[in-house]
Amino acid sequence: MRIVERTGSTNADLLADAYAKEGYWLVAMVQEAGRGRQGRQWVSETGNFFGSTLVELAPSDPQPQSLSLVAGLALIEAADVAFPGLPLMLKWPNDLLLGGAKAAGILMERSANRVVVGFGVNLALAPGIPGRETAALSEAMLPQAFAPLLAGSFARMLTLWRASQPEAFARAWLARAHPISTQLTVHGGTREVVTGAFDGIEPDGALRLRRGADVEIIRAGDVEL
Repeated sequence: MRIVERTGSTNADLLADAYAKEGYWLVAMVQEAGRGRQGRQWVSETGNFFGSTLVELAPSDPQPQSLSLVAGLALIEAADVAFPGLPLMLKWPNDLLLGGAKAAGILMERSANRVVVGFGVNLALAPGIPGRETAALSEAMLPQAFAPLLAGSFARMLTLWRASQPEAFARAWLARAHPISTQLTVHGGTREVVTGAFDGIEPDGALRLRRGADVEIIRAGDVEL
């Protein structure tokens, strides 16, 4: 693990590092050009966590898109250890919620068989996001203290992902997510706006959205609860 004082984007740095190997972590105390999903800016407040790690895909691995489940479970497990008792929940596809407010996000980017998984976690401060509630987990936890907790959880979940049946791993994610039948609005993906009831996820992590008698499989989009 390498912790740097300042960088533009930990994801971009790892993607550009041809010598980085699986398990390597890059953590920045200050991130000046962080990105969220769909090219959005990630507001990087000092005292929050900004870090990325690398996964090297093997032919025997489960479907790469299901790495989002690995990342979500690793994040919530690490947060459980660091902040016991908080009402934490995973929201499809890549958010950690605290009492319904966004406390962290995950961004995955792939180049050939290398996938970089980036985490932005509101430890000390909750930056404002238009139209969204945000929350911070605890200003008492320093980023450099949270880093080994997350790295350990991610390594464990990655091993389980490779050893488990995809359906079983998806069930583990569901156990920490918004309940079945939760009403969702999905922006983007196959349509501009889609509403329906949460019907679980596919083994590869895709969202199942029930709309009347039909279930639509959604592989990309932003969700509002």
